[in-house]
Amino acid sequence: MLTAIRETDPELGAYVEVAQARALREAEAADRLIAGLGAAAFRDRPLLGVTVSVKDLIQTREIPTRRGSLLPNGRAAADAPSVARIRAAGAIVVGKTTTSEYGWSASTVSRVSAPTRNPWALDRTAGGSSGGSAAAVAAGLCTASLGTDGAGSVRIPAAFCGVVGFKPSYGRIPYVPPCAERLSHVGPLARSVADVAELMAVLTGPDHRDPDSVTAAPAPPAALTALRVGWIEFPGTSGAVRDVTEGVPPVLASLGHRVDRIEVPFPDPYGALVDILAAADAHGTAPQDDPWCDEGRLAIVRYGRSLSGAAVARAESARLALRTRLASVMETYDLLVMATVPIEPFAADAIAPPWAADPGDLRWLAWSPAAHPFNLTGQPALSLPVGLTPAGLPVGLQLVGRVGDDDLVLSAAERLETALGLTLTPPGITTEGK
Repeated sequence: MLTAIRETDPELGAYVEVAQARALREAEAADRLIAGLGAAAFRDRPLLGVTVSVKDLIQTREIPTRRGSLLPNGRAAADAPSVARIRAAGAIVVGKTTTSEYGWSASTVSRVSAPTRNPWALDRTAGGSSGGSAAAVAAGLCTASLGTDGAGSVRIPAAFCGVVGFKPSYGRIPYVPPCAERLSHVGPLARSVADVAELMAVLTGPDHRDPDSVTAAPAPPAALTALRVGWIEFPGTSGAVRDVTEGVPPVLASLGHRVDRIEVPFPDPYGALVDILAAADAHGTAPQDDPWCDEGRLAIVRYGRSLSGAAVARAESARLALRTRLASVMETYDLLVMATVPIEPFAADAIAPPWAADPGDLRWLAWSPAAHPFNLTGQPALSLPVGLTPAGLPVGLQLVGRVGDDDLVLSAAERLETALGLTLTPPGITTEGK
């Protein structure tokens, strides 16, 4: 794996730091355990020897965490809970993956590294802000990765790179240090739903350092037969994306599910998202740090500083109304299903499509309307690769469940994955033996 990273990543730009020496020590220790204990070595270590990368927003004790920024970030005294849990399960952390500064944009353009390129087309973005994680998994430069998702940052790059990305229910995986905006989730990326589910079994559970993590009890298991599915198409969906996703409803019906085509069942919450994100970023950025900030993110920070308390309260009221509305919708449907992203990947060095690329217009996330609503509600949402456009670029399908219905979303996605029978591997990439 380290050889593959050395050979491939200079062109791809998925990693900002590779932990070669530590990874080799951990691999040698895993070999010794397996040689000494055989199958028993895996009893309490279900990820023994599995290579996992970690997004550069997640704190790691012995690997620098730069958060995609020139701003200082002190060396963490301890691993974040998600990292500590995969290490305890035997995983080998091979390095930190690229992100935009503090994950502000759904790309991986930053001032500390080159943009991450899409393994399917190097002139296109891998998405973001967990773009390095998605590209590394797609290119076979790790088996799985830990990302973060505050407005689509796991699911968008998963869709663009043709891998599985899961944002669990809010608080299901502890997020430490907690974020004031209460939008951010830790979520795994891997090449299959089964791998994501295996990671979730290790990652899930409360931690006192994240007070929201104690509220995320899983729902009782639900039967997978005859699910009620609401099929949604968001405005702006391209013909290329639609042509791929339209092959899925007949497959869902063949699995016994009832599929209803419905209009988007809630008003656009983008304005509330912008105000909540901007206020939180402004709160966390001192004016004396402005010269070191990414210029695009700084435009959002300055807007956040202009917001009144009443404006933030209105945004929080809109969030509550959205949660209430979607809770009502989910009384009718077990799953909502839609294209994860309505467009194909844009240029690798851009933060957004051209019409949304000026941060001063505050539209920097508006091009992905299916992702951020479910951060505002905290619902579990998974992006599953379902095919390629005529240009040879992956398309992701998003499955969304009720808060707490994480296992239902994972099980339904795995059944759909099996029925579709797809294996998506970027040209020139081999995953044999990985």
